[in-house]
Amino acid sequence: MTARMKTAVLLLKRQGFKGLILELKRRLFVRPVPGFREMEPFFLDKTGLEIGGPSRFFKGCMPIYNKIKALDNVNFSTSTLWTGAVDADRGFVVDGRRVGRQYILDAVDLSPIGKDAYDFVLSCNNIEHIANPMKAMEQWLSVLRKGGVLVVVAPRKEANFDHNRETVTFGHLLADYENNTAEDDLTHLEEILALHDLKRDPRAGTMAQFRERSLRNFENRCLHQHVFDLNVLKELFGYFELSVIECMQLDGDYVVIGRKR
Repeated sequence: MTARMKTAVLLLKRQGFKGLILELKRRLFVRPVPGFREMEPFFLDKTGLEIGGPSRFFKGCMPIYNKIKALDNVNFSTSTLWTGAVDADRGFVVDGRRVGRQYILDAVDLSPIGKDAYDFVLSCNNIEHIANPMKAMEQWLSVLRKGGVLVVVAPRKEANFDHNRETVTFGHLLADYENNTAEDDLTHLEEILALHDLKRDPRAGTMAQFRERSLRNFENRCLHQHVFDLNVLKELFGYFELSVIECMQLDGDYVVIGRKR
């Protein structure tokens, strides 16, 4: 049985037939976000960097992959829960096509790449996995050229297993930044274990399995370290003096696009 089939079986057991159908609809019937046509010039024949991925979001909701000139990628490990094996020699491959280079780097340290290297930077559903998001954003902006755009997609807690948790404050994120919080930080572990809705996270297994995996978070980066909303994302963009050109709330995600001045 494949991993996808196992996930479908677990969803059926935990959320019933209705929950399974809703998840399938979410994954299969995707429409471009409103106004995407006006955003296309930021990506058309441009060179970019994606943090994590490849992402379904940039195939359907914002179909960028088929418009870019080249797209490099950063992943924290040579093997992840989401992608399986990551081969730097093979390059960044999207739908069987090599679109750029593959870096094995942490999102909070892109120094090997160099400054002002890209026209755009993409981040989909990974900022919540980062213990020090502002340090990460600082690094993402360091590789972005002036006038380039940063796209950050973060999950809405109401649509996933974080729905019982409180949204992070900008002050908390700023404290992590100023204290140089490292990616092995487990400050939020007890809160996550208490409030994580395992019924909405079939791949996490039982509470005992989830705890064991969470204790190894530096290896797997599965924890949602923080929970975001549109307001705190805009505060982050404001702190780094990005000109916000688009912000939106979708069924399952928040999207903020900012331009480097």
